[in-house]
Amino acid sequence: MKFTLSWLREHLDFTASLDDITAKLNMIGLEVESIHNPADKLKGFRVGKILEAHRHPDADRLQVCTVAAGGDYERVQVVCGAPNARAGLHVIFAPPGTYIPGSDITIKAGKIRGQESGGMLCSLRELGLGEESDGIAELPENVVLGMPYADFAKLDDPVVEIAITPNRGDALSIRGIARDLAAGGIGHLKPWLVDTVEGNFPSPIQWKIDYSQACPYVVGRLIRGVRNRPSPDWLRRRLEAVGVKPISALVDVTNYLTFDLGRPLHVFDAAKLSGNTLTLTRAARETFHGLDGNDHVLGTDDLVIVDNAGVQSLAGIVGGEGSSVTEHTTDVFVESALFDAVRIALTGRRLGIHTDARQRFERGVDPALALSGLEAATGMILDLCGGEASEIVSAGEVPNWQRDAWLRFERIETLGGVKIDPDDAVRSLEHLGFAVLERDEDRARFAVPSWRNDVATGVVLDQAPHLDPDRATNAAAEVHAIEAECDLLEEVLRLYGLDAIPPQPLPMANVVPAPALDMRQARHGVLRRLCAGRGLTETVGFSFVSHQDATLFGQAMESLRLLNPIASDLNQLRPTPLVNLVRAWQRNAARGYEDAALFEIGPAFGPQGQSFILAGLRGGSTPRWPGVAAHGMSVWDAKADLTAALDALRVPAEALMVTADAPSHYHPGRSGLVRQGPKNVLGAFGELHPSVARDMGIDGTLVAFELYLDDVPLPKNRRRQAPKLSPFQPVHRDFAFLVGPEVEAQSVLRAARGAERNLITDVRLFDVYTGAPLEEGVRSLGIEVVLQPVQASLTDAEIDAVSEKIVAAVAKATGATLRR
Repeated sequence: MKFTLSWLREHLDFTASLDDITAKLNMIGLEVESIHNPADKLKGFRVGKILEAHRHPDADRLQVCTVAAGGDYERVQVVCGAPNARAGLHVIFAPPGTYIPGSDITIKAGKIRGQESGGMLCSLRELGLGEESDGIAELPENVVLGMPYADFAKLDDPVVEIAITPNRGDALSIRGIARDLAAGGIGHLKPWLVDTVEGNFPSPIQWKIDYSQACPYVVGRLIRGVRNRPSPDWLRRRLEAVGVKPISALVDVTNYLTFDLGRPLHVFDAAKLSGNTLTLTRAARETFHGLDGNDHVLGTDDLVIVDNAGVQSLAGIVGGEGSSVTEHTTDVFVESALFDAVRIALTGRRLGIHTDARQRFERGVDPALALSGLEAATGMILDLCGGEASEIVSAGEVPNWQRDAWLRFERIETLGGVKIDPDDAVRSLEHLGFAVLERDEDRARFAVPSWRNDVATGVVLDQAPHLDPDRATNAAAEVHAIEAECDLLEEVLRLYGLDAIPPQPLPMANVVPAPALDMRQARHGVLRRLCAGRGLTETVGFSFVSHQDATLFGQAMESLRLLNPIASDLNQLRPTPLVNLVRAWQRNAARGYEDAALFEIGPAFGPQGQSFILAGLRGGSTPRWPGVAAHGMSVWDAKADLTAALDALRVPAEALMVTADAPSHYHPGRSGLVRQGPKNVLGAFGELHPSVARDMGIDGTLVAFELYLDDVPLPKNRRRQAPKLSPFQPVHRDFAFLVGPEVEAQSVLRAARGAERNLITDVRLFDVYTGAPLEEGVRSLGIEVVLQPVQASLTDAEIDAVSEKIVAAVAKATGATLRR
């Protein structure tokens, strides 16, 4: 928000300096962003007069002028090339040392074609004030020679720009700023009264509201017989100072009141309207050409003003070009309305339209100014453009904006941290326009003024979803009063001075800060480091793949198919990141890099929604080492990667089992599922199915694994104890069992481990043998059992007893027999 000191004086009677004003603005919460004085770039320029002018003896287009500019420049010779330079003309004189902003030069005394020249006579273009190019500027005769040109042109008027918080719509007006400064002790606020303009005839145009949720109240009137001319200099200068381009008197009046009072208005050319009714209604799905020169596609929630011909204005945001006023306009219809702030904000944000009107309506305007703002606009239009005003017409009703709020005086210190006398607190609120309704020693009740729509509005924040029900009920009962009280407390504190409030550290919730990542998120980092350490390179792929690829790796559900994909081959949400890894390996192999190992942790999508999967892929051959030949990847490489990942997540190996029912994109005889119990599937591993590889155009063998991270249980947060180390040597015993083809090795290991849990600490498979002298279909499984005594060394008899238990347990569980 910008304002000038001269404009501020229209509402505030003050003698304070610019520094005092800006300091006070910062202190009361209206932060000053910049200060710009147009006179700063015009230092040195002064008013002068050409006493004599003669043709240059050596140049036909130059004249030698004698100039009087007061002070040390009573008679200065200046060589000038302007065609309008003549004796008796009052001009803008720049003495030596003056910087010329329009030409980016600094004047120096010297000779031009042999004649002395002690300065320069300037045009407005050379001062950076216009595009005049026909010669030097011509000033009126009633000027004081030697006075600074900035003072003559009334340009010594600093422009202050302040930042406005979203809740301070009242500060988007010069009067609102003046009110705050007066309450802060800078000057006195002048009364503002608007004269009522009596209507001389009924308005031929009426209002109708069909969308009262977006516009509860609107007023307007016709003014006929106007002459739309350029605005006077004072009005043009004020608008230009705050960054608004003057257009015409009718338009400039509405822009002036937008900044002066914070009351946006709009004027229609009445001759361009169709019918005798303007209706505020929902837009259809139609295109609207605005005054900003752009076409906007409107939605059904947008509020528009329509006549019989269609949309004439996007209400509260921008008018339409079809009903705009021009220099030929003679009859205008002036609109002043109240619009819903949220709907204006949503429409403006969706369409990307930024206007001064939208900025104010979405922050809330003074509802009491709708009618008086129309009266102010009527008076200015009649003064500047003439004409005759009709009676006022309206539709809807002014919303019930009256509100009140309590302030407990002790809360000023307990919440604000400063001790302020209750009389001073009440006085500061009264200066802002809050009226005391009742008061006692402990508290006071105030009526909230119409221009402070941010105080005691009843809008409250949602409660935390997990809040205790009883506590939530108690809080909800008083939340409106508490928030209103905090609004008043904020006003008292900022007028007291934000810089005078001592800083207070917030209470520390915990000495040790909470972790930035939860346990599941932290596991991703652990797995990334693990995979990188095992030689896999991380990739990041799209969550979209082609429908054909998704079909090869699972169910390509139609509900997960994209209707508007970013590319034709990215039209399906992926069932697993493994799809991206295979395609990435294929692209590397096509460029000669077949020995690639890749992994990704990312989302996958299926019937149960979104889940996270760690997927890894290896292809090509292992590196060659001295004494070790390169070999192709096998299913055991993928299993090793998956097992290492589970171990890093602290999943106990003895709780795992492997089954042969891997997903269909794995080789059915060279793959497996890793389960924790019969129902919880943790991951899959194996060779890529030959048909899948063939359909994706891949030659060779690829091995892969998938770890379903959402199904891996989090480790229990048990307090870790120091390991109990036995002082006795462990005992290792080997067993060889003969089993049939249907018996899984893990069944043997599980049975052996459970034979004597107090002594057996580890069971490992070390050999699988088939062939002579064994019968066909029979396998020999060699296992190693580790016995760890705790209280005493084991005797031979004890070892034999445990061995018998192991043989018996395996035989009972699997039907295996001990190989002799």
